[in-house]
Amino acid sequence: MQIERLVQMIFYIINHEHVTAKELADYFTVSTRTIYRDVNTLTLAGIPILSIKGTGGGISLIEGYTIDKSLLSKEEQQNIYHGLQILQATKYPNAEMALSKIGTIFRNALEPKWLEVDFTYWGSEEKEKVKISELQYAIINKQIISFHYFNSELQKSKRTIEPLRLLFKSHAWYIVGYCQNKQEIRVFRISRMKQVQVIPEFFERELPQDYSYTPTCKQEYDISVLKLRFDSEIAHRLYDEFQENQVSVCEDGSYLVTIEYELNNWTFHYLLSFGKYVEIIEPEIARIMLKERALEIVKLYD
Repeated sequence: MQIERLVQMIFYIINHEHVTAKELADYFTVSTRTIYRDVNTLTLAGIPILSIKGTGGGISLIEGYTIDKSLLSKEEQQNIYHGLQILQATKYPNAEMALSKIGTIFRNALEPKWLEVDFTYWGSEEKEKVKISELQYAIINKQIISFHYFNSELQKSKRTIEPLRLLFKSHAWYIVGYCQNKQEIRVFRISRMKQVQVIPEFFERELPQDYSYTPTCKQEYDISVLKLRFDSEIAHRLYDEFQENQVSVCEDGSYLVTIEYELNNWTFHYLLSFGKYVEIIEPEIARIMLKERALEIVKLYD
């Protein structure tokens, strides 16, 4: 579209200071005649672009012309830029273009580049990055999506939802939507969603303003209070994964963690990831359940 090209042309000229019509024509894949028409359009719109034909000529902004940045402080400019970097890391559509434009306008405020955001785990491939373009499209256009979902117990189910909002929580992306299967608003972890399809069906629902992302776990699940003793050798993980008020130091240098968990496979698999460096103090039933799972592992190596 011409409007989009005109906007991009302004930023391109600002970034390169002095360009030729042929350079712009090659960049935008149009004729030089189209470029000169665009320059004329921008001039009529009040953008002071200087165009000189012939040897040594070119296209540039009139000397001294700048874009007013005074409405935003340096800190605000950086916050905008860093927010776009986070979107870029998620493969959010058009984030690359927006970063380029913001970087051009706020060039002095964004140096040095000290921040890099990447949501992939160490050793992962490029194709494993979360792609949320289709989900963004579905939310904006209010189109229903369907997918296969694997819960924490690895049980597979087919879901059809009205997508309402994308949510990044802790270290993962989620989508909040009205589940037509369960007839209520649910939160789904995107990494567990497979075979996502945007369906050509529309909805009108909005996310309630008083909606809380925090589930009422105590009402829906059988939650137990676990007391866990961790060896000092695993201390480096504790404050990464537990709240400070959940952790206390024992006289022997070990750590006591008090936390509420549902006694399910996810909980015990998680505790087993600490190996021999964790012991369930109470409740007794949790000790027995973890011991049974540990013995099942031992049987594999008998």
